[in-house]
Amino acid sequence: MVTGLHGSAGTRITPARWAAVRSAVAEAGERFEQLVLGCDGGVMATADWTVADTAAHVAGIAWNYTSMVVSYDTDRPIGGVRDHLLGTTVDNIHTGLNAALLRNFPEREPARLVATLRASIGKLLELSADADPASTVTWLGGARLPRAGLLAHLTNEMLIHGRDIAVATGRPWRIPEEHAALFFELFIVEIIRNGTGVLLDGGRPRAGRIAVEFRSRYTAPVVIVVTDGEVSVEDPGGPVDARVGFRPAALNLMLFHRVGRVRTALGGGVRVRGRRPWLLPAFLRKVRMP
Repeated sequence: MVTGLHGSAGTRITPARWAAVRSAVAEAGERFEQLVLGCDGGVMATADWTVADTAAHVAGIAWNYTSMVVSYDTDRPIGGVRDHLLGTTVDNIHTGLNAALLRNFPEREPARLVATLRASIGKLLELSADADPASTVTWLGGARLPRAGLLAHLTNEMLIHGRDIAVATGRPWRIPEEHAALFFELFIVEIIRNGTGVLLDGGRPRAGRIAVEFRSRYTAPVVIVVTDGEVSVEDPGGPVDARVGFRPAALNLMLFHRVGRVRTALGGGVRVRGRRPWLLPAFLRKVRMP
């Protein structure tokens, strides 16, 4: 099992949050499995991926995480993926890492994919049971991601791609706000706090400082700052350019381009105010998802 490394100063990963994300990844896994088994694997879930491709993407991530959660030096179960790890950015992930994963993990039979996902989640929970949840692993682009963030990312992958499958096949799908909040707090905030590597390189950085405060009823308030293209996290209380009130599920769907910004705002999923809210688009060109 993974043991006793300590996270960076200032981490906010509480025992309650650790317990919550462990429960969330197991629950999301069960729901995703049931969804996949109830669909025709050959139906297109997105413009490029079938239901089976989407399930392979999620199962492959989970399977690789069973080695990543231990150490960067541990062999990956899917060949060719590790070659892309350190050079991955949000702009090249689809043509590089994601394509390599699907190419080198050819299984497309839904029942076998679900079995791989179930076993991988179980192994991931077992290996991390005694870990310090704030201790970090080397993630995409050389970013430093706490182990709690690794579980939050996998949970979000199942929630977002589960929605893709559900929308395409006319099935119901729910993204619990409390689970979406874990992605914001344990992944987005903590990967910025610990170091993003080259993950966010590019993005047309704007000179100067943009500070945006994020608040929701499900998360602790936090300020994310872009300064000359560098991203950092601050506690609330200082001057900010924009204040964003949000529902976590709506924010995640917007960040992953499943729902447009205007529609998200009109639906009340994101509310923006502040002294310079027009700087938010420049901020989001840097703080962005694939």
